[in-house]
Amino acid sequence: MSAADFPITWEEAGSGDPVIFLHGVGGGAASWKFQLDHFGQTRRAIAWDMPGYGGSKLLETTTFSGLADALQRLMDHLGLEKADIVGHSIGGMVAQEFIAAHPDRVRRLVLSATSPAFGSPDGDFQKKFVAARLGPLDQGKTMADVAAEVVPELIGDDADPDGVALARQCMSRVPNETYRATMQCLVTFDRRDTLKQIAVPTLLLAGEKDTNAPAPMMERMAARIPSARYVCLEGAGHLANMECPARFDAAVEEFLDLV
Repeated sequence: MSAADFPITWEEAGSGDPVIFLHGVGGGAASWKFQLDHFGQTRRAIAWDMPGYGGSKLLETTTFSGLADALQRLMDHLGLEKADIVGHSIGGMVAQEFIAAHPDRVRRLVLSATSPAFGSPDGDFQKKFVAARLGPLDQGKTMADVAAEVVPELIGDDADPDGVALARQCMSRVPNETYRATMQCLVTFDRRDTLKQIAVPTLLLAGEKDTNAPAPMMERMAARIPSARYVCLEGAGHLANMECPARFDAAVEEFLDLV
């Protein structure tokens, strides 16, 4: 199958040990621009467009098992038996789903600004969350409007202006259908019972000012993963890879170099 026929698109840079970057709800492969530039100097850095993003085909029904299967297909397509996986936000949930199904295909794992569960899709908090996120689209606003409202709520202190602009640009490009499907999928996630089964070196990377995946929650999550490391980036919000890319990259690189 040629790249043109394959249903998943990606961006990559460099050569060497592979590291795959999985983006968040408002992202896309382009949201890892800084990481591709940095890690591509010493590794084969790959950033996927999750199904529905970029040129990737949206799944008929977006589920975490389906997203994990899509990641497996991409790795097979790229000829990768194993890779380091860096998952941000919902990308971190996809990474947890993937390692639960394919523990032998992950060399090292980085979970950034994510959680082990979102809760019941029928819960009051979850219903309010989805309604708040999708309400603007129901009112006729565009994803550019959503990005203008949501991105400022996600960033912490002294965020890189170029990174903030990139975050808004990426979120603005997410198709409405994809955003809706991904939000509905998000609230179904629960991998709390499999944290203790993660047997590869793992880094939990939190932002001090992140209110979506609060640092104390991520620290507790790290305590449930055998031999996991926990790092909190001072002043960072939910989008650390774009807000403070140099500090984000340094933390990930130090981990990958040490283990």
